[in-house]
Amino acid sequence: MGHSFGGPWTEDKLQRIDDYLDAYMTIFSGNLRASKLNTIYLDAFAGTGFRTSPVAEDRAEGSLFEDALEDPDADALKKGSAYVALRTKPPFGRYIFVDRNPAHAESLAALRQEFPELADRISVLAADANTFLQEWCRKTNWKVNRAVVFLDPYGMQVDWSTIEAIAATKAIDLWILFPLGQAVNRLLTRHDIPEGGQAQRLTRFFGTEDWKGAFYEEADTQLSMFEAFGEETGHAKRTNFDAIGRFFVNRLEQVFVGVSKSPLPLRNSKGVPLFLLCFAVANPNGAKPALKIANYLLRRQ
Repeated sequence: MGHSFGGPWTEDKLQRIDDYLDAYMTIFSGNLRASKLNTIYLDAFAGTGFRTSPVAEDRAEGSLFEDALEDPDADALKKGSAYVALRTKPPFGRYIFVDRNPAHAESLAALRQEFPELADRISVLAADANTFLQEWCRKTNWKVNRAVVFLDPYGMQVDWSTIEAIAATKAIDLWILFPLGQAVNRLLTRHDIPEGGQAQRLTRFFGTEDWKGAFYEEADTQLSMFEAFGEETGHAKRTNFDAIGRFFVNRLEQVFVGVSKSPLPLRNSKGVPLFLLCFAVANPNGAKPALKIANYLLRRQ
C-alpha cells in the first residue's frame, strides 16, 4: 500500500535530500579517517517507502492536509524518502526506518526485497518517533558512529526534546521539515494568544514559551470599558511566515553548532509556504563542509 501525502514540492525536497546523501557518503568513503566510522541513515517518519496520489475523497473541503495534496495529474506511484535513501551511492552502513503505523512498517520491510544487497543493513521499527529517537541518541556510541537523520512529520509531531537529543550527540546531520503554514501558523490564532492544548503543543514544539512574545503583542485598541475597569484587552498576532521561520532557525542555532540560515520554502499551488526544509549539523568537526553542501542545495534553483 502506498502513502498518500505530499505534493509536487515533495519531489523537489526528495531530490535535494538525495543529492545530500550522495555527497555525504562520497566524503565518508573517500576520507581515510572518516571511512573508519559507521554511517547510519535514520528516517523517523518513513511512511511506507512509497507515496500514492490521494484519491478524490481525500480532497474533501476541510481536510487537514488539503493544502498539501497532489495535483490530479500526478503520477500514481512515487518513490518516498526511504526508497530514495536506499539508492544512495555509496550506501550507508545501516538504515533505520521508523513509523508508528504497523502497516507502514510492514510496507517498509518489503524494501528489503527491492534492495536485496542492502537487506541486512535495513532495520524497520513500528514505534513513536520521539521516544525512539531520544533513546537511540542516548544509547548509540557516537565515538564510532555518524548519522544523517531526516524528520518529515505530517505536522508538529516532533518534540523539542527530540531536537535537543539529536544536537547533543555531536555526530548527526539533521534535515527537518518545519510545518510553517501547514500547522504552526494555523495554531497561531489571530486575535489572542492560544491557550490550553494549542499553547502546550506550540511550547512543546519550540521548547520554550518565548513564541508568545515573538508572535504576539498587546492589542492596539481604543480605550474601552474593560480598560476603564483595569481589565486586559488581549493580544493580537503580529508576525508573518518569514518571522516564524526565523524564530525556528534561531531556536536550532541555540543547540546545533551549524544551521543553514536560508531554509527552502515548499509552497502549494497558491504560493503559500507549507513547509520549510531546514538543515542543522551537530558535529563540530564536520560542520563547515556539511553546511557548504546543504546551503548550496537549499539555494539551488
